[in-house]
Amino acid sequence: MSDTSRAYDVVVLGAGPAGENVAERTSSAGLNSVIVENELLGGECSFWACEPSKALLRPVVARTDARRIPGLRRAVEGPLDVPAVFAHRDKMCVHWTDDDQVEWLDSVSVDLVRGHGRLDGPRQVVVVTPEGDTVRLTARHAVAVCTGTVTAFPDLPGLGAVRPWTNREATAARHVPDRLAVVGGGVVAVEMATAWQALGSRVTVLVRGDALLGRMEPFAGEMVAHALRDAGVDLRFGTKVTDVVRQDGADGPVLVTLSQGEPLVADEILFATGRAPHTADLGLETVGLTPGDWLDVDDTYRVTGVADGWLYAVGDVNHRALMTHQGKYQARIAGAVIGARAKGEPLDDGRWGAHASTADSDAVPQVVFTDPDVADVGLTTMEAERTGRRVDVVDYDIGRVAGAVQYAEGYRGRARVLIDRDRGTVVGVTFVGPGVQELLYSATVLITSEAPVERLWHAVPAFPTISEVWLRILETYRDRNRSEEAA
Repeated sequence: MSDTSRAYDVVVLGAGPAGENVAERTSSAGLNSVIVENELLGGECSFWACEPSKALLRPVVARTDARRIPGLRRAVEGPLDVPAVFAHRDKMCVHWTDDDQVEWLDSVSVDLVRGHGRLDGPRQVVVVTPEGDTVRLTARHAVAVCTGTVTAFPDLPGLGAVRPWTNREATAARHVPDRLAVVGGGVVAVEMATAWQALGSRVTVLVRGDALLGRMEPFAGEMVAHALRDAGVDLRFGTKVTDVVRQDGADGPVLVTLSQGEPLVADEILFATGRAPHTADLGLETVGLTPGDWLDVDDTYRVTGVADGWLYAVGDVNHRALMTHQGKYQARIAGAVIGARAKGEPLDDGRWGAHASTADSDAVPQVVFTDPDVADVGLTTMEAERTGRRVDVVDYDIGRVAGAVQYAEGYRGRARVLIDRDRGTVVGVTFVGPGVQELLYSATVLITSEAPVERLWHAVPAFPTISEVWLRILETYRDRNRSEEAA
C-alpha cells in the first residue's frame, strides 16, 4: 500500500453524467481537473437506469404501436423475443464496461482516480483505491459533489434479507419472474411495470396513494393507469406494504403483507419508492454538514453553509431536479461558474444568463417512456395554483390531429398548455400519447425563449404530423378568448 498526494484546480466526486460534465467544462475552461469514481464511469444512468430501462421499453412500445397499424398487426401477434431484448439491453450498456468512458475522459484532459472518495476538511479529498492505496487530493478552487442518489427503502423489518429489487436489479435482470410486485406509483414503477408485463411477468403495482405519477397533471396518471390495466397489470391504490418475507429459503417466493386485502405472493418485489442522497459516507461531517443529507445549493450550485464557497453540489444530490439531462444542464452551468470565478471574471447570473440556473425552476423537461408516452415541461396546473400564478389552461385531444390519425388507429392522447395571463407566454406543457416525447423539445424552447403566444402563429407545423397539435391549441385559445369577449 502507498500514500500519495496530488493537487488540482478542481476535484469532482462522482463520474455519472453530472460529474463527467462538470469535469469536462472546468477542463475546457483551462482548469486541471480530476474525477473520482468507485463504480463504473457513466454512473446510474448509463448502466442501471436511463439506458437499460429504455432498451427494455423500446421493443415493448414499438410492438404496441405496430399493433395499432393496419397491415402490421399479424406480424407482431407473438410474444417478444426476450433473449433478443436482453441482448439489446446489454449492448446499450456496453456489457457493463466503461472503457469508452475512460477514453473520453482522456480526450478531454481529465484525470481519473478510481476508488472511494471522502471529504477530509476544506478542499481536501481522500481516496482509498481498490488496491488499498490512499490518494490525497487538494483542490485549489473547487470540489464538486456529483454522487447522485440511491433507492430510498421504506422502514420494513428484515427487508434486506428479502433481497428486493431496486432500479438496478429491474433493469439488469437476466430472467423474467413469473410474478412481480412493484411498490410505488412514480416513473420507475410505471416504466418497469410496462416493461416486465410485456416481457411475460404477471405484474401487480402497489400504490400507497390514489393515483400514478402524482407530480404530473392528473390526466397523465389516469391515461397510463388505463393502459397498464389494458395490458394486464393489476393496479392497487390506497395500499401500503406492512411486511415482506422471502419464503422457503433464499430462492423462494416473496410473501407481501398489505394494509388492505389478502396477502400477495410474488417471485420478486421491486421497490420504486423514491430516492435518497448518496452522501452517507462522503465525509460531510468534516466540513460541518450532516452525512446522509441532501446538499442545499444556491443558484450557482455552491453548497450553502460551507465557508469560502469552494464546495459545489451538482445533479440529483442537490435535490433540485432528479433527471439525467437536468444534471448535465446543471453541470454545464456549474463548470462555467467555477471557471469564471477561478479567473476572477464577473458572473452573468441574471435570468437565463450563462451562469444562471433558471431552467431548474422554470423549464425542467421530463419524459415517462410508457404506453402512452408522457412528456411535460414547466408548470402544472397544481403548481400554478400553489404559487398563485394566473394562467389560462388550454386542453386539446391529440387524437383529432391528422398526424395522430396517421400514426395509429384509435390514437388516444391529450395536450395541455398553460399560458401566463399577464405576459402572454407559455409556462407549462403536458403531452400524453404515443410518440409525443419528440414534441417536448419544442415546448421547452418555447418556455425558455418566452416567446409571446401571438408569435406562434408564424411557427407553421408540417402536415400531417402530430406537431400540428400546436396549431390546434392556438386556435382553441383564440376561439375561447373570442367567446369570452363576446360574452
